[in-house]
Amino acid sequence: MGKGFFNVPIAVNEPVRAYAPGCKYREAISKAYQKMYNSVLDVPMYINGKDVSTGNTKPMSPPHDHKHVVGHYHLAEISHIDEAISTALAAKENWANMPWEHRAGIFLKAAELIAGPYRARINAATMMAQSKTIHQAEIDASCELIDFLRYNVQYMTDMFQEQPESTSDAWNRLEYRPLEGFVYAVSPFNFTAIAGNLPSCMAMMGNVVLWKPSDSQIYSAKVIMDVFEEAGVPPGVINVVFGDPKMITDIVLASPDFSGLHFTGSTYIFKELWKQIGNNIHNYKTYPKIVGETGGKDFIVAHKTANPIQVATAIARGAFEFQGQKCSAASRAYISKSIWNEVKEQLVKDVKSFKMGSPANMENFITAVIHEGSFDKLAKYIDQAQADKNADIIVGGGYDKSKGYFIEPTVIVTDDPKYTTMCDELFGPVMTIYVFDDNKFSETLKLVDETSDYALTGAILAADRYAVVEATKALQNCAGNFYINDKPTGAVVGQQPFGGARGSGTNDKAGSILNLQRWVSPRMIKETFVTPTDYRYPFLG
Repeated sequence: MGKGFFNVPIAVNEPVRAYAPGCKYREAISKAYQKMYNSVLDVPMYINGKDVSTGNTKPMSPPHDHKHVVGHYHLAEISHIDEAISTALAAKENWANMPWEHRAGIFLKAAELIAGPYRARINAATMMAQSKTIHQAEIDASCELIDFLRYNVQYMTDMFQEQPESTSDAWNRLEYRPLEGFVYAVSPFNFTAIAGNLPSCMAMMGNVVLWKPSDSQIYSAKVIMDVFEEAGVPPGVINVVFGDPKMITDIVLASPDFSGLHFTGSTYIFKELWKQIGNNIHNYKTYPKIVGETGGKDFIVAHKTANPIQVATAIARGAFEFQGQKCSAASRAYISKSIWNEVKEQLVKDVKSFKMGSPANMENFITAVIHEGSFDKLAKYIDQAQADKNADIIVGGGYDKSKGYFIEPTVIVTDDPKYTTMCDELFGPVMTIYVFDDNKFSETLKLVDETSDYALTGAILAADRYAVVEATKALQNCAGNFYINDKPTGAVVGQQPFGGARGSGTNDKAGSILNLQRWVSPRMIKETFVTPTDYRYPFLG
């Protein structure tokens, strides 16, 4: 991307390691995984640079082995949230006044720690605690988080260099201040990188943060905070709390010093938080910034000119990597009738070849869904599809939670384009396909646009460029990230900034300068060199 401050290269995407059999890195991951699996980790909260234990704990277990306990985390009481807010506010002045290049240096160091000595640890933690395969952990916990940290420093550098024009009479300059008060980060289970980026990008801009990670991601969140602490993030800048989300959020959003929410999670929760902020608006010292990335009902459209093997591969990867638990995961597809038989044959073959089990066995492509609530929800939809006459499960459909929360990758074919699983967000390894007549491509594009309240990701596969152009135009409002001849997953920081609109969020594009601009309050300064001494203008004579 270029060079940042002091002419130092910053924004460079971290190379993805392959972890092929026999690779030394593969062995290092296995050792780290087994060490974590055979230990019991105590995870205290982190407030004002200190570990805070309460004795009131909850266990942590791998989703693929839910009876095995790998640790416990401590739950906050009301006093801990009050303390986190007060210590953040106490740390604010020194942190905000720290020269921005020194804040940048801290997070660049964090990136290098993850790229080097912490890489095996953060990947293994993500594999075990979130049931990601080694490849999915590598592209998330290592590479994407490293990229977030590096590129955000580059974007901050670019932002601060962006200045208004001056004249011989006056010097005009923009000062990028952090928001007043403190900000609140609420992060999801499915991406360790998102969990690290939400609090760190705000802190990088000089803000002080209260961070509540998902209960299902606390194990790897502990590694993130260990990295930030070693990198030199001062006490009070990022405070981490666990526990009752309603209690924590009620206290945070009631504070007059609350100034911003950075959220990734469910659409319903985000809307409820927005409403709560609105109800409290008269209490705040400043209008809070609200940034959110939420759900999706992400799609694949295959034109009659698409390559059937490419379509099948896009579905197999786009719908089933990480068990369909990516925000961007494909969960509905529209396939042109003339290529359907070839697509079906290859897709069924691919899905049947998947190996499923613990991520510790690196031959497995599929592992477990995140928790019992997710498992039960998905099983209910699969049972309904098996019973419905207008739905046909062509592969998969099994599930078992005796040891882990395992849902077989399942493909449903329906003749009803508004069938339940074509519309509802499932967040799991269930793909529903509607086959359309070749001569109804335009009507199908309209159907894709109108079917969902979400607008996160989508893809068109076609060899006919006119079809690509038509789809790109027709689907412009239903996907914030749109892919041509590819699966709708796999956004890379600096290449495809991520975010959607409609029910999918505020579309502030994580991994871009647009997101960082939300976490500053610009001040315009004009310095006049020769100050007037007479109020009279020439027109007065």
